[in-house]
Amino acid sequence: MEETIIRGVSIDSRTIRTGSLFIPLVREKDGHDYVGEAIRNGAAAVLWQSDHPDPPERFPVIVVDDCLTALQTLAGDYRSRLPVKVIGITGSNGKTTTKDMIESIVGTTYKVHKTKGNLNSQIGVPLTLLDMAPDVEYAVIEMGMSERGQIERLSRMVRPDIAVITMIGVSHLSSLGSREQIAAAKMEIVRGMKDDAVLVYNGDEPLLAQQLAALQPLVRTVSFGMSEHSRYRAFAVESDENGVSFQLHSEPYRIPMLGKHNVTNALASIAAAELTGVSTDRVKRGLERLTVTGMRMEVTRAAAGYTVINDAWNASPVSVKAAIETFGELQGFSNKFLVVGDMRELGEDERRYHREIGRMLDPDTIQYVYTVGELAEEIASEAAKRFPEGRVLSFRRQEDAIRTLRSAITAADAVLVKGSRGLEMEQIVFALS
Repeated sequence: MEETIIRGVSIDSRTIRTGSLFIPLVREKDGHDYVGEAIRNGAAAVLWQSDHPDPPERFPVIVVDDCLTALQTLAGDYRSRLPVKVIGITGSNGKTTTKDMIESIVGTTYKVHKTKGNLNSQIGVPLTLLDMAPDVEYAVIEMGMSERGQIERLSRMVRPDIAVITMIGVSHLSSLGSREQIAAAKMEIVRGMKDDAVLVYNGDEPLLAQQLAALQPLVRTVSFGMSEHSRYRAFAVESDENGVSFQLHSEPYRIPMLGKHNVTNALASIAAAELTGVSTDRVKRGLERLTVTGMRMEVTRAAAGYTVINDAWNASPVSVKAAIETFGELQGFSNKFLVVGDMRELGEDERRYHREIGRMLDPDTIQYVYTVGELAEEIASEAAKRFPEGRVLSFRRQEDAIRTLRSAITAADAVLVKGSRGLEMEQIVFALS
């Protein structure tokens, strides 16, 4: 039998590279329908799920029970064959920013591979591993979830040498039911950790301490946060329109990102980086040169002169409150417009969470509030109780919000755009830019 050399893996027939293995995943669209296109575009071989009839003839085909499981198994095996050390990251918020920070810091000393964008799913993680060059020294892998068992599955595939849990929020309450269950789901990351691995966790979250107390066997831990018992604790936190400064262990640090909430992400990143042996000077250098994945407090100046802050990647009560607090502290603008959409996956208390956001809004720090979506109307109804008439408006369609914004905003103003991923609130940003 003739030997077939595989160089790379792809799940997209349109972008497959010559010599790749094509894996036809069964999702909303069945990848088996695109095997022919993958072959024509240069695939060297294909997987084929055994419950599908008529595999290609006279072409290298590997028959498997389940293509997704095969993809994950292949990725786990590849990871196990490399000397690379892995830093795995999970948490309700801050995963991507922390991933970018760790990569920027550790990259000052080692060759680093990281999750691209937000490929942190049951599909994205194995693709990230398989895209790793053999000479990579550290891989920074983001791990997301929507239900119990998913983080454990990813962790057993990734086998972290260092694991990070950023925080526990209320996203996925609709599927998990409680913050306690969310904490338990995130703590699954320890089940794939190596024997000598270290867990870096948020010391401000009592639920994580409870989960750790119940763990057998115990794992090595390092805590970070703003509470006095955290090993990595920030002092003298100050923010301006260009970033945030703080002190840690008598050393000054600065991150070029808006939002004091990003200090906890920086603390987690510093803790993880120091476990790899990166020096303090290089930690500072890595933070100073930081570039984060888009749509996270991303500041741009529109052609018309006003400032737009794009924080539209996703929204939860924790991240929305943090963004609003940061926006409220900014100085130098005539008026500040908050454009906020629905927060989703919050379970039966979703309307209460929206009303809480509305009650925290202060007309002295944010002058206009525009909401988009049905749930976000709860934000508007609460905010309207304290704002002058006409300063709080609700929209069901983005186009209407955009039209009203364009007629109201001036060159001396600023706009913050925030909402859950399903709303694609970045379309508002694009329309204003």
